[in-house]
Amino acid sequence: MKHRRRVVLLGVFAIVLIILFIFIGANKNNYDYVLPRRALKVLAISLTAGSIAFSSMIFQTITNNRILTPSVLGLDSLYMFIQTFVVFIFGANNIAIMNNNVNFLVSVALMVLFSMILYKLLFIGEEKSIFFLLLAGLIFGTLFQSLSSFMQMLINPNEFLIIQDKMFASFNSINTDILLISIIGVLLVIAYVYDYVKVLDVMSLGREQAINLGVSYDKVVKKMLIVVAILVSISTALVGPITFLGLLVVNLTYEYIKTYKHRYLITGSIFIGIIALVGGQLIVERFLNFGTTLSVIINFIGGVYFMYLLLKESKA
Repeated sequence: MKHRRRVVLLGVFAIVLIILFIFIGANKNNYDYVLPRRALKVLAISLTAGSIAFSSMIFQTITNNRILTPSVLGLDSLYMFIQTFVVFIFGANNIAIMNNNVNFLVSVALMVLFSMILYKLLFIGEEKSIFFLLLAGLIFGTLFQSLSSFMQMLINPNEFLIIQDKMFASFNSINTDILLISIIGVLLVIAYVYDYVKVLDVMSLGREQAINLGVSYDKVVKKMLIVVAILVSISTALVGPITFLGLLVVNLTYEYIKTYKHRYLITGSIFIGIIALVGGQLIVERFLNFGTTLSVIINFIGGVYFMYLLLKESKA
């Protein structure tokens, strides 16, 4: 009951922030203009926060480590590489760039394929250490970033501007064109993962213990990696890459809820993600007057927290 109460409190706080975000500064003279725009924006932000939190929680469970996130292993860099590659090879007028839904579906398919390759390399065979996984993530991320930078230098400036819009997380220019397909994707993922929630509880014990308790570990990991790839695609396609949000949100969830049950952890992490993004964007817009961007703040705090976790892990 204590865990449920804490999740409910997070949900109430998230709803309050969403209401404040939508209605602060609105009056009867601008309702028709302000409310629809803000409602779409807060929906996209909440969907992004939920996708990042959901994917990071699942990823940390299947890797059995609280430091790793999909972003650390280069999935965000892969998304940017896909966007750059399509423009470089086919030009900016290609349907995969101009049609946001087609672009999204192509990106999801390629990221799922990469996840399967990652699964073959890192999660089959002898158990790898945290340092090996981080090194692999660094190599993949650097490779994709380097290839993207090389191609960006060769394309013409007009095409580069199209790519540049996707390079940085922006909550002021959210890609609402893919909002419907993103909502459908997230709902399908939630329905699919629902049956695996109790399995994830067992998998958090580790590979050997999960197998001993009857879990088909390798098959579940493969399925969850596909789920992670889809969720990362949704969040990155909506606002752009946010490297450390998942790490920050998931670890705060563990510290606050203090349970192994994923039905509370996943829900709590989604609410904390919404609180972080909606509350942060509210502060940036209303109190800082757009003096900085939310992604910069999140990546700074998340980077510092990541270093703290690394030092804590090494001492342990």
